[in-house]
Amino acid sequence: MSDQQNLLAEQRRALILDEVRRRGGVRVNELTRRLNVSDMTVRRDLDALARQGVVEKVHGGAVPVAEATTHEPGFEAKSALELSAKEDIARAAARMAARGAAIALAGGTTAFALAQRLVDIPDLTVVTNSVRVAEVFHTSQRTMSASGPQPRPGAATVVLTGGVRTPSDTLVGPVADAAIRSLHFDVLFIGVHGISVEAGLSTPNLAEAETNRHFVRSARRVVVLADHTKWGTVGLSSFATLDEVDVLVTDAGLPPRARAEIAERLPELVVAGARGDGADV
Repeated sequence: MSDQQNLLAEQRRALILDEVRRRGGVRVNELTRRLNVSDMTVRRDLDALARQGVVEKVHGGAVPVAEATTHEPGFEAKSALELSAKEDIARAAARMAARGAAIALAGGTTAFALAQRLVDIPDLTVVTNSVRVAEVFHTSQRTMSASGPQPRPGAATVVLTGGVRTPSDTLVGPVADAAIRSLHFDVLFIGVHGISVEAGLSTPNLAEAETNRHFVRSARRVVVLADHTKWGTVGLSSFATLDEVDVLVTDAGLPPRARAEIAERLPELVVAGARGDGADV
């Protein structure tokens, strides 16, 4: 299948998911007419969405997954989802980190993908509550020479906050909160469990929500990393409103209706993977 066909499939599935969430369910015959594709194509799309765990197939169509707002998948489970979207988002977000900046990376699989693209930016100071993100930077801090491992010039200075470990391999709680409160960041890159107009940014983990609040308050600029499947999802606890977000970096699978809603509320929307990776607003 070509890249263009893959892109069209991702966009089509995003539209289907948006319709399922908005209406509470869809029928295959309705989708074939609306999308002007075959019955088999729609069923393949529903199969793909069901494998991602975002819809449940029923006779003749699909309904939203009745997922508890407190359910928090582990890091490995989330790593397997929306891989191309996360890479596109990471590529676009990396352009927002300047040499010598003090940045914060909150936990999550998209932040992990971003960390892998930031290791070559010189002289960063990186504060993170993600064990996985810290490992990326620590692994890159030395280079091999004839005399053995040597410090890599310009390697990032990394601060791991400490705290209690969550299923997502992030550190939260009073220790993490105290460390973050005492610092000030040029930019925060933060992933989310869910994002919506009503609930803002949310997570199923209460302690993580509190730690994320401190991240947001300590940053001059807040950049949210969220693939299209996060739009319309609401976790147990909100930790920021859309008014507190400066930039949302998402992927080309985000439906036009969602883009319009975001454009009304945020200073900048970057659709990664779209032509030019430019800002929509």
